[in-house]
Amino acid sequence: MAADNSRGAMFRVIVPNQHSRVTNVELFFDLVFVFAVTQVSHTLLHHFTPLGAVHVTVLFLAVWWVWVYTAWVTNWLNPELTPVRVMLFLMMLGGLVLSTTIPTAFEGRGLWFAIAYAAMQIGRTAFWLFATPRHRTAVRHNAIRILTWLSISAVLWIAGGLSEGETRLWLWIAAVTWEYVSPAARFWVPKLGFSSVEAWAVEGGHMAERCALFVIIALGEAVVVNGATFAELEWTADNILAFVSALTGAIAMWWIYFHKGAEAGAERISKSAESGRLARLAYTYLHMPIIAGIILTAVSDELVLKHPTGHSDMRTIVSTIGGPLVFLVGTILFKHAIRGFLQLSHGIGIILLLVLWWFASELSPLWLSVATTAIMIVVAVWESVSLGAEVVEE
Repeated sequence: MAADNSRGAMFRVIVPNQHSRVTNVELFFDLVFVFAVTQVSHTLLHHFTPLGAVHVTVLFLAVWWVWVYTAWVTNWLNPELTPVRVMLFLMMLGGLVLSTTIPTAFEGRGLWFAIAYAAMQIGRTAFWLFATPRHRTAVRHNAIRILTWLSISAVLWIAGGLSEGETRLWLWIAAVTWEYVSPAARFWVPKLGFSSVEAWAVEGGHMAERCALFVIIALGEAVVVNGATFAELEWTADNILAFVSALTGAIAMWWIYFHKGAEAGAERISKSAESGRLARLAYTYLHMPIIAGIILTAVSDELVLKHPTGHSDMRTIVSTIGGPLVFLVGTILFKHAIRGFLQLSHGIGIILLLVLWWFASELSPLWLSVATTAIMIVVAVWESVSLGAEVVEE
């Protein structure tokens, strides 16, 4: 989006062919979401039932949505300016309240969760509207559209917070659905109509880097939790192998995402004439399963570290195989969006994980973890070799 050079404008100055770096204050803001990701994974670990999984899914979608909307707004506004920084600091306060209420959001602190979430979504969008000069009509109209949609969902969030049991769940599902449909509906409102794709242009390199950093947050949270868990255990051969398997699996995930995918995504979106459309698909939507897969794998790692022997129960199977599976599905779709073809290595990895599911109950948690890690290593090595061959051919 073109920069406004008028005095007092709070928008980034976009220089053609120059990547806008992620600022220190944005990294500081992201630290809140290390805590949020930890809370989501621990909540799933302690409520690993079908209903608990639905609850955690709703909470995860809310956490991701408030973060990614902030990433969009700070792609347009300049975080180096004091008013924008203050907005981010207030968002950090809201994020901490949101994070602390995650474990009991469907119990005693549901209203606090709803208030924190609604305040963050509406407050940030209202600030963006306030920061937009009046002559930037298209941008102001976009802010008004989004504020309208988020205000409607805020009513559902608050109503859910005031309710209990199934009523709260259904109201929050309606709120999440409403918000996730809104970009696809291009934030249509009466009189203003649909938002244009051109109006959603972003500084592509910055958006790609922001989402890549969230992947780092999720992977880092998993590594920290694994290390803390391992430090409290007796160092037996099984526990050591489980810890090595968990760390190697995290490294394989990092390699699969960052070796070429993240770089290719940043390059593609930076050169795209429809950067807004690509950012909406590849980064706003398709990064969700990538992050969800990492969180689910973190749950598996903790289960395996604490109970490496015996037969694998259903929650161990679902998390140990499901985590890498969801991650690979998200990654293959993300890379398809930015590169235009499906990665064969990822497809084979998905098939191998599905085949492993048939035999999972016969394996101990430890060897199930080792098997899934081995599959992820195969995918990472295969992609590295195939991409290396592409470079040589070029």
